[in-house]
Amino acid sequence: MMQNIVAFVDLDDEGSSNKVLTTAIDHARHTGARLHVLTIVPDGMFKMTVVAQLIPADYERKLLDDARQRLAALIKEHAIDDVQLEQAVSLGSVYKEALHFARNVDADLIVVGAHKPELKDYLLGPNAGQIVRHATCSVWVVRE
Repeated sequence: MMQNIVAFVDLDDEGSSNKVLTTAIDHARHTGARLHVLTIVPDGMFKMTVVAQLIPADYERKLLDDARQRLAALIKEHAIDDVQLEQAVSLGSVYKEALHFARNVDADLIVVGAHKPELKDYLLGPNAGQIVRHATCSVWVVRE
């Protein structure tokens, strides 16, 4: 029996996020699972020494607060009242944070979006690909 579904949404890709969330909501309704909606703020620029010195001390907090508000608005658009839902925002490496979160909530399924691959994705691997390769549960990839 499925108990926990994690929907990973990219707030900068509205089309994909809506498809991922709709898919995850439908599956949570069908299975009775709790839905955890996660977005991640990439922390790459905070790790660069020169750039990090130029960023105001509260910038990271402001980014996370903005992501929380945007995620809440996205969820509200879907009028979810018949699914147990939790939302979360994290800061870090996208695929690492997604995998860590999924393990922490004992996810039975991760729902993630995929875009049309660019050349760099073939060389480095997109976040969705990393999640698929390293997840300890099933992963549902929603195509655009």
